[in-house]
Amino acid sequence: MRAPIPDAGDAVRRTARAARTPLVGALVCVAASGCRPDAPPVGLTPVELTSPAGEGSGEPFLSSAGDIVFLSWLERTGADTHELRFARFDGAEWGAPTVIASSDRFLVNWADFPSVQPGSDGSLWAHWLYRGSLGGYDYSIRITSSRDGGATWSEPWTPHEDGTPTEHGFVSAVEFAGAQGFLWLDGRRHVAGPGGEEPTRETALYFRAAGGGGAAGPETLVDPRVCDCCQTDLAVTSAGPVAVYRDRSPEEVRDIRVARYREGAWREGDLVHEDGWETAACPVNGPAVAARGADVAVAWFTGAEGIPRVQVAFSDDDAQEFGQPEVVDDGNPAGRVDVVMLEDGSALVSWLERTGGERAEVRVRRVEANGRRGESLSVSTSSGERASGFPRLAGGDGAPLIVAWTDVSELAPRVRVARIDLDVDPRGGTASPEGR
Repeated sequence: MRAPIPDAGDAVRRTARAARTPLVGALVCVAASGCRPDAPPVGLTPVELTSPAGEGSGEPFLSSAGDIVFLSWLERTGADTHELRFARFDGAEWGAPTVIASSDRFLVNWADFPSVQPGSDGSLWAHWLYRGSLGGYDYSIRITSSRDGGATWSEPWTPHEDGTPTEHGFVSAVEFAGAQGFLWLDGRRHVAGPGGEEPTRETALYFRAAGGGGAAGPETLVDPRVCDCCQTDLAVTSAGPVAVYRDRSPEEVRDIRVARYREGAWREGDLVHEDGWETAACPVNGPAVAARGADVAVAWFTGAEGIPRVQVAFSDDDAQEFGQPEVVDDGNPAGRVDVVMLEDGSALVSWLERTGGERAEVRVRRVEANGRRGESLSVSTSSGERASGFPRLAGGDGAPLIVAWTDVSELAPRVRVARIDLDVDPRGGTASPEGR
């Protein structure tokens, strides 16, 4: 994992701008990738909510369970001190913020952020990144859990046991089979091995699960060579967990792969789609995945062929095979995607769309598995700068749909949140992208 570089959209935007107005972009989409024309408006309405986060907050993360949405964030409390906090949204209002941990050793990074995840047994699991004594690329992962709603937390533990002063981060987590699974990027091969082996300077993808009592299983290598600083994501299908991540081939092609956990082991990852994006540096733009039963949606950013795109692809067989991707963006995306699956099998994708200079908007669009797209919805103005971070999206399955982002327009950054309301079909259920 190398230090994040400017968004990959910076490198490809100039060549694509003339060819990717929204109208022309739609025509290119139909001709080049086989996606369908836009469907009628989908009935999405953003409602900004009062945020529980204060001034100096950032690095938001969202998760949900039942009808509750959880928001976590880092908030500055001193010159070098931050607190990791979280709050619950019950559909009407946010509860009071709760402090999980406070430290002057948190790694605070626009692209690599902490999380809070609920367990089906009522537990809560949190992670953050902790800077080592060497500084720079020396940082590790800390994980803690709570059995009393967040009032108290267990002693933090570290899922990786290599002990090297290297990068460990870009964590994703998911519950399965009564355990909490953690996926992360691991830089242990950037230094010499314990037996004096020469470093390969390759970043690997690792996984480890912890049971309800905190007992952890073995570390598992998922992929030995992946992109150095792109986010990972996890979801659970009817056949088991799936992991999505940006690969890094020997030829520096950095497309998205999906790995499946079957019969107690991770199988070698397969390409979601062969974009063929060759780039010498990490784009700092990871994929997102959501699942409902055997149905899976993966959203991601690519700059292949010099054209920045946000895409989504669907699978109906537990992520074994995916259909052709559909273009989601409006012609000038910065990426930074997230995705949730709705009850009707469609996907709601969020991303950051550049609107000129450093200006940008947080947008969402609903896409059906057959490729039909609703109109994009602007949730809020934002910035394309690193400090604006990654908008997050969560909800569905009875929980309200919530978007969170970092507002950097004021003197101090602040996490803001909005609810996305879906129009209701008078015959029952939510309206589809075709407006049925």
